[in-house]
Amino acid sequence: MLDEDSDALIRTMAQEARAAATVIARAPSAVKAAALVAAAEAIRADADGILATNAEDMARGRANGLTAALLDRLLLDRERIAAMADGVESVAALRDSVGRIIEETVRPNGLILQRVRVPLGVIAIVYESRPNVTADAGALCFKSGNAAILRGGSEAQASNRAIHAAMARGLVSQGLPAATIQLVPTTDRAAVGALLRAEGLIDMIVPRGGKSLVARVQAEARVPVLAHLDGINHIYVDAAADPAKAMEIVVNAKMRRTGVCGAMETLLIDRAYPDAAALLGALIKSGCEVRGDAAVQALDLRIEPATAADWDTEYLDAIASVAMVDGVEEAIAHIAAHGSHHTDAVLTEDRAVAERFLGEVDSAIVMHNASTQFADGGEFGLGAEIGISTGRLHARGPVALEGLTTYKWLVRGTGQVRP
Repeated sequence: MLDEDSDALIRTMAQEARAAATVIARAPSAVKAAALVAAAEAIRADADGILATNAEDMARGRANGLTAALLDRLLLDRERIAAMADGVESVAALRDSVGRIIEETVRPNGLILQRVRVPLGVIAIVYESRPNVTADAGALCFKSGNAAILRGGSEAQASNRAIHAAMARGLVSQGLPAATIQLVPTTDRAAVGALLRAEGLIDMIVPRGGKSLVARVQAEARVPVLAHLDGINHIYVDAAADPAKAMEIVVNAKMRRTGVCGAMETLLIDRAYPDAAALLGALIKSGCEVRGDAAVQALDLRIEPATAADWDTEYLDAIASVAMVDGVEEAIAHIAAHGSHHTDAVLTEDRAVAERFLGEVDSAIVMHNASTQFADGGEFGLGAEIGISTGRLHARGPVALEGLTTYKWLVRGTGQVRP
């Protein structure tokens, strides 16, 4: 596909999305909820068709040599389809952010000022592998009053089309525009470039995928991007940590699911912590490869030496880098130098240490005595999430309905003029 063809396609889709966005921005909460329930029912009703198209994608993926991990992300079965439909229904049940009054004040001159949440407008989501993102992202954008333009990866093209068709049927059945949620009809990379260049047509773009995709979007986009590039997450085990808690949390944070963005990648242990050897042993016993500095290696002969690159690596695998530090101040300094502002945690029973860590670590999510694997919109009570943002503007951490809105000022007067 030529660039000019891609630009024309995306321009047309964005214009249709903008028109649809003006309709759904005014739609009552009950209407949006009913439309999402209908979309969920359509997904369930078309389970056989979705499974058939997913089988096509799986066969193509195997022929193209996709890894076992990528094939697992691509795979749909009846349980996953049911979970997808349930997820859409759960978004329908969430409290609507649109129209919510954030703040209201009355000025001395009698003017009444309100800040009210409103949709962003048109949101593009570029994603890979996971066909469930078609339903999750579409539902979140719709419930927050936005029109969505979805561009899935080539490996899931048939599955994405089937899921999108079911979603669209549900929305149309409630009298809402089909262009509310659109799927880019081509998997050509030129279409991604056109989305990134669509300044003035698209209000925000969200990349969901591997590091290379996110890096490209962040480097080339001319529209605002909501994303995180790396999840180099740390756990600091303080001298006053409870050993039983520390062992369970550290192993869970690393090994529950090694490929999620909330997985711990670096473990920092206070030199004064009394059970460091046992903690490292538990991590190794769980199947994790440990790479450590000299002090860590001295505690267990099975530990490999860490290189300078290890402190800046998101493994997304059963590998962890471990360093000994002299207290919370050095831990905070290490995180500032090597972290990615995603999720970091402190394990301690010392409240002063915990509060200092929570206050001084500049990450989107900072935890005390909890696994970093809780870095998830569902676990935060937000329903599904469209992604996790590590930036400092607009939204940070798991982004759900509220993060997909902005606000405007409403000013009500009784004839006031400015002197």
